[in-house]
Amino acid sequence: MGSARMVGPALNPIVVLGATGSIGHQTLDVAVRLDRKVVALASGSLSDEIVDLADRYPDASIAVAHTPEGPVDAAIERRIEFGSEAVTALARLPGTTVVNGIVGAAGLESSLAALESGNRLALANKESLLTGGSLVLSALESGSGELIPVDSEHSAISQCLEGESLEEIRRVILTASGGPFHSRPDVDLDEVSVADALAHPTWDMGKRISIDSATLMNKAFEVIEAHFLFSLDYDQIDVVIHPGSFVHSLVEFIDGVVKAELGPPDMRKPIQRALTWPGRMPAPAEPIDLMGTALTFSAPDRERFPALDLGYEAGRRGENGPAVLNAADEVAVAAFLDRRIRFTEIVEVVEDALNAVPSAPISTLADALAADAHGRAAAAEAIARRASR
Repeated sequence: MGSARMVGPALNPIVVLGATGSIGHQTLDVAVRLDRKVVALASGSLSDEIVDLADRYPDASIAVAHTPEGPVDAAIERRIEFGSEAVTALARLPGTTVVNGIVGAAGLESSLAALESGNRLALANKESLLTGGSLVLSALESGSGELIPVDSEHSAISQCLEGESLEEIRRVILTASGGPFHSRPDVDLDEVSVADALAHPTWDMGKRISIDSATLMNKAFEVIEAHFLFSLDYDQIDVVIHPGSFVHSLVEFIDGVVKAELGPPDMRKPIQRALTWPGRMPAPAEPIDLMGTALTFSAPDRERFPALDLGYEAGRRGENGPAVLNAADEVAVAAFLDRRIRFTEIVEVVEDALNAVPSAPISTLADALAADAHGRAAAAEAIARRASR
């Protein structure tokens, strides 16, 4: 997290990238409650929802990454800028807090643009760190921008570390719900249906992240993110299964003291924290009630859910490893959702892709995007081989 330069809550106007997604919806809810000005909105494709948002925020700049193939109504064309460059330009609007809720590696360029422009980046696009973590850290260190994580786990860690020294951390402990299958050893994972895998017991999320939670790949991604965000060795990052999702993560210090952030699962809390840090502002959250709350933890089943160890392997490999891991997983999850591969084959495809793509450094945005493309291509080849058997 960037160093604090304010004494009260940040009051910057807000740019919401990925405005029609889950993070976008909740950010706009928080912005209304905080009476914060929204100056720009972006989405991946043209939809009735982004048009409605353009009407709801008449003074905001609107961008859509993909240009429609067919004709566009003249009024919409006057109101909305099209193209990925238009989205990136919104991230550069000076003096703003940029909430990056874009899905996929496409979010990396906007993250870099926000930091290079000296803006606050409220980061919910995990691919920015997976695909180009070293680039993001370089942009953060060379400019005056700030990076504040929005993921509930990393938001919890960042709050536990406020006022602490990184040198005094023994380890961080990321909590994982375990998804719908971890606590059910009776389930044959080879026979899992798409509907079953999407039925997350705690969080209401998009399809890819729900599947990634079911395989534990999402937690593998969060391990890599924690490495970049908090300058931690992978040996300092542990994962525990916590089905209640009440403890959002913990930090253990060298003297044995442990800090944790607790509360019912609600993504609006870390979003508001990213918008208002280093101050705090009221929110309509119910006071925490610990009576009758059981906090249970267990070790992840690494044999049934090998994605977690694969994430550690890709992280320790470094260079393009995390980018290939992420890209291959996106392709594999899409294939599972299309019922072209089985649930257990998701991780097998990702491992095949990691083995197929040689290590290469990530020194530029072009390097990061090339690693993403290579990971996708390798995963597609692995899926095709399975189909031909």
